[in-house]
Amino acid sequence: MEMAHIPVLLEEALHYLNVVSGGVYVDCTGGGGGHSAALLERLNGGRLIILDRDPDACERLFDRFKGVPNVDIINENFSNIEKILNSIGLKANGIIADFGISTFQISNTGRGFSFRYEEPLDMRMDKKTDLSAYDVVNNLSQETLENIIKKYGEDPFAKRIAYSIVKYRNLKKITNTKELAEIIANAVPAKFHKKGIHPATRTFQSIRIFVNKELEAIESLLKSLENILVSKGRGVFISFHSLEDRMVKDFLNYYAKQCVCPPGQPICSCGKKQTFKVLTKKPVLPSKDEIIKNPYSRSAKLRAGERI
Repeated sequence: MEMAHIPVLLEEALHYLNVVSGGVYVDCTGGGGGHSAALLERLNGGRLIILDRDPDACERLFDRFKGVPNVDIINENFSNIEKILNSIGLKANGIIADFGISTFQISNTGRGFSFRYEEPLDMRMDKKTDLSAYDVVNNLSQETLENIIKKYGEDPFAKRIAYSIVKYRNLKKITNTKELAEIIANAVPAKFHKKGIHPATRTFQSIRIFVNKELEAIESLLKSLENILVSKGRGVFISFHSLEDRMVKDFLNYYAKQCVCPPGQPICSCGKKQTFKVLTKKPVLPSKDEIIKNPYSRSAKLRAGERI
């Protein structure tokens, strides 16, 4: 059964996008279409470009926005946003990117994103790519697995989990999500099992990020911003992982600086110019009310910047 998709930090995102009537906007992560639909209500004749790398998500988006004028739905990774906008000769007044996984993907039988269902180990957002979660847990070395879980999941039990995965797969291949979740749960000492948070959460997240090269895609998107936004164009980013949030924070802070020369250097030699203004000094967090209505929003952080 599919769960309803609820857009996270919707009003906050719209506030920071400051939608210009008749402008060009890009929803980099179309998903269930919640942010896109709210954007359309404010556009008044503008153009909305919706991207999603997941073909299933694009099918739903086509159904949802069928017949709506000035909407383009493109089955592409947002890492290619500069190429996409260049091909149609446009710059954007604003972009929004929600880096979280959609509830459709979590609940969609056969995708393997969640440990709540017994599904084949896949986790690919785009099935045209080669590497799946099955390949990761069954073929990579223990050291590589540990590094993936430590880097992308920031799990303090990465070593124990990697060891347990390899020990288990030496007896038989790990084929489904329930099997993997049980291996992980048994590897984490019971006293560290937190109420309401499954011990496999971070490992599943880390494998998904690795399989889909999610951080590389975010880096490409951020590096494109200077070239794809008009003056006073805005970027709004919703992260669910500390690494994602750190990337956005560091990007905005760097491009908001006039100079990056070493402290104490009397004359600037770097030649850097400020190209962005940070709109969120601290990340915007979901309200208690939103977390109650949508528990998936609990780890969301929103940051925004404006092109100078």
